[in-house]
Formats: sequence, structure tokens, C-alpha cells
Amino acid sequence: VDDTVVAIPYGSRQVRLVLKGPDHLYLETKTLQGVKSENSLSTTGSFLVENSSIDFQKFPDKEILRMSGPLTADFTIKIHYAGAADSSVQFIFYQPIIHRWRETDFFPCSASCGGGYQLTSAECFDLRSNRVVADQYCHYYPENIKPKPKLQECNLDPCPASDGYKQIMPYDLYHPLPRWESTPWTACSSSCGGGIQSRSISCVEEDIQGHISPVEEWKCMYTPKMPVVQPCNIFDCPKWLAQEWSPCTVTCGQGLRYRVVLCIDHRGMHTGGCSPKTKPHIKEECVVPTPCYKPKEKLPVEAKLPWYKQAQELEEGTAVSEEPSFIPEAWSTCSVTCGVGSQVRLVKCQVLLSFSQSVADLPIDECEGPKPVSQRACYRGPCSGETAEYTPEETQLLYGSLQELDELYDWEYEGFTECSESCGGGVQEAVVTCLNKQTREIADETLCVSSRRPPQLLKACSLDPCPPR
Repeated sequence: VDDTVVAIPYGSRQVRLVLKGPDHLYLETKTLQGVKSENSLSTTGSFLVENSSIDFQKFPDKEILRMSGPLTADFTIKIHYAGAADSSVQFIFYQPIIHRWRETDFFPCSASCGGGYQLTSAECFDLRSNRVVADQYCHYYPENIKPKPKLQECNLDPCPASDGYKQIMPYDLYHPLPRWESTPWTACSSSCGGGIQSRSISCVEEDIQGHISPVEEWKCMYTPKMPVVQPCNIFDCPKWLAQEWSPCTVTCGQGLRYRVVLCIDHRGMHTGGCSPKTKPHIKEECVVPTPCYKPKEKLPVEAKLPWYKQAQELEEGTAVSEEPSFIPEAWSTCSVTCGVGSQVRLVKCQVLLSFSQSVADLPIDECEGPKPVSQRACYRGPCSGETAEYTPEETQLLYGSLQELDELYDWEYEGFTECSESCGGGVQEAVVTCLNKQTREIADETLCVSSRRPPQLLKACSLDPCPPR
């Protein structure tokens, strides 16, 4: 970000400027012929810019610029912001008067005969270029006093068509000169962001009795004409400012989060006037990755033996931190395509290096606490021709391996069928249905196709011998 400190015009002498603070000075120049150049003032030293000698000193906490002059071009001193702290700039120089007021000739007479009046005015003159410039240049110098307009009578000869003489009213100290009058400004074309407003201007004259009437514009030319258009409401329009999101309204699953959205004006105050069409939304859905349910048992109650392993907790994902910690990788695929096999995974001791935001591997003994297991059993369903009869040890392995993250629909055991025989030994088959886990209603089996169907379970029943016939 750059900003202009001071403009030093052609011909100025004994320039001294001191900047105190973290920012830096640089120069822009423009010759009388319009040639522009820049100098970054990057090092201490003496050098020439547009044939003007410059002495520059650069210190850690300040910069000093000296030019004895007279300057051979217009110099603009600018500041390049480099730090959060404020800088202060002190300067002094002697500037020659290069613009002066000069009086104009009399304007044409107000009447062609019968007596009228005429006025002079003043214009701002550039001594360097011998050109008339805008009045504002002559206002820079308090010693430049604008000449008062002069007024004189003219064309006093009687008009040929008149039988008598036109009366001339002398303009004494108590009779006002013609003046500009304006209508009130119109309403601004925009309530913010920059608009325009206008008014009409006319030259009027007041007679001795105080009656005001419009006259030709040239009679008012001894004073600058007032502007008829001006900018208005140039401040920024109010805009929406969204605050931080609230935490999710739930601790698991899907919920909502909210935020405050304010309409802020250019002063930072809470206001109105922002467009409803562009208002950011104040609520949105959010998902907490923690599941809202516990894994369901995959075996019917009747088949559960007292030594079955209880449900394993779902392993939570672990992230690398600035403390050494065990980070397990993903499990390998099961070692068998059917029956009970094993899975392995790699467990590393890792640490996050905060300075470089990189992960480093450490020896295993650098990590404290229990190391996650690197091998476990897995079950891929009964092999062809097998019936699902399990020893307690196999059932324990099986039950532990079937824990998985349920979807909305999943298979579930609903009990056993009736015994195939009333005596003499029969079998019962476990009944598997597809359930909606939220409503507990039976669903179409196609909805559970993404979940592995539980193995067929059989158990012996009606083992008492049949009575003789």
C-alpha cells in the first residue's frame, strides 16, 4: 500500500524530510515537459534525479531526505507501508510563488445604449507556462489576494428610438452586484455506494427596492460559477457479515448448526438496508462422525453361549499429534476366502513436527501406552459343504469378527424355526430378516444387499426318543 506524503513543486528550495518508523520513502517526478520517473530510495547515498541533487540516509528506524534545490521538476514524496506500526513524517521546504492572480479586461457593456455597466474579473496565471489555470492553484498562497471586481458605466448615449434618457442607477456600496443563485440540491441518485445530485444555477440582479430578477450570465462572471452536479453518499453500502458457526446441535449423526448474520454499514455499526437476496444462510446441516447406535448382536439370543465374546468397540481413527503416539494402518484383506482366517496391519510410532508440519517415524519404544494389535481373526462365511456348527472357540472368533459399522438396513437374526421333528432328534434353523434399524420394521431383502448375509445356523432339538408304537 502506498500513500502520498507531500507534493513539492518545481523551483522549491531547502527541502528536508524525516520519516520515523518501519515504512519507506520513494520519489515520483514529473518535468515541465510531462516526463515522469520514479526512484525507490533503497540505499544511503547522494544521487541526481532530473538534474536535482538528492542526499538520502537510511537508518533501521528512520530515513532522512535532503534536496538543496532549486528543483528542476515537480517532486511527489510517497510512503510505502512495510509494517503494522505507524510512521511519522516531518518536512519543511521553501516554495516559490508560481501562480498569481491577474486582472482581466472589462467584460462587454450590459446595454448597447441608454447607459449600462461593465465589470472586470480576475484569473489565475501560471508564471512558468504563461497559461491561465484553475483558480484553486492561486488559493495555495495566502499572500495571493484575489483582486476585487471593478465596475464602470458604459454606453451612456441615448438609444435612437427613445424620446428621453434611460435612468442610470449608480452602484454605490449599498447596491449589490449581480450574483449567482441556486435551487436546492436534488435528492441523491443512490442511498450509498456513490451517487450524484444536481441543481440549477442562474445569475440574478437585485434592484434598490429589493426585487430580484434574472439577468444574463456574463454579469456574474466576476465570481466563479457554482457547480451544478456533485457526488453524494459516496460511503460503502451496508453488507452482510456472517459470524462463526455454532457447534453442531447433536453429538452424533446428523444435526444442524447456526450462525449470526448481521447487516453492517460503512462505520461498522449494525444497521438495515442489506439485500435479502444476498443474505448468507443462517443454518445448515452438519454431520458428527460418531455413530448414534451400538453394533447389534449378529446371533440370536437362543444360540448365544455364556462364553461368547462381548461386542468389540468400534476402533476410533487416530491422528498424528505432537506427542509420540501409535498410528495403526488399515487391515489387510482376510487370509482365506471362506472359514476363519487372519488379518494383519502395520502399527507405527509417529510424531507431528509442528514447525515443518511433517510426520516423522520414531522407534516403537518412544510411544507410551498399549500398542494396538497388529493381527486379528476374520471370518469369510462357511466353506462349501460345511454346516454352520461351531465350537465355543470358533463361535467366539466368529462373533468378534462380525462386528461392523451398520448401515440403515441390515440383516438380523429373529430366532429359530420350529423343530423339524417332535421327537427322536431334529434341527432348528435361525431365521434371518432384513430390518430397518431405526423403525425396527421388516424391509425388502434387496435393501440389505450391501451387507453380508449372516451364516446359516442350525441347532439340534427334540432329542428325547420317540415312544414305541
